Amino acid sequence: MASVNKVIIVGNLGRDPEIRYMPSGDAIANIAVATSYRSKDRNTGEQKELTEWHRISFFGRLAEIVGQYLKKGSSVYVEGRLQTRKYTDKDGIEKYATDIIAENMQMLGGRGDSGGGMGGGMGGGDDMGYDAPPARPAPRPQAAPAPAPRPAPRPAPNFSDMDDDIPF
Repeated sequence: MASVNKVIIVGNLGRDPEIRYMPSGDAIANIAVATSYRSKDRNTGEQKELTEWHRISFFGRLAEIVGQYLKKGSSVYVEGRLQTRKYTDKDGIEKYATDIIAENMQMLGGRGDSGGGMGGGMGGGDDMGYDAPPARPAPRPQAAPAPAPRPAPRPAPNFSDMDDDIPF
């Protein structure tokens, strides 16, 4: 039976990324992202907003990019998978924590923007600190070439003319 473990989060960083390095030199970045859900209270009719915090971990080159370009308040789109881990707290009590292991990330918003609308993704010029290349003017539309003449329709095959030497 097939299964899917996929998470998509779009939200804002609640603090600057925490970057660590493993003995091998590989980077690990951890961020906390807030997402909001708005709903109307059935009893009072007033709008309420619930904020959920998500712990997200990045590894390797993606972790280095997170540490270099993201900061508190940055808007981010993250795809990943859920992973639950078991640990023992300082009082000796076993606890569980569910984290998101990031597999893909896109920065949202423009340069100098700490959040907001959707700008380009990781490949977009503004989000990576580079100037975007100037836009080229759109080419002038040209007249469509005349359609090629259609071949004459062939007559339907006559099945009585077919050879009966079929091997099956």
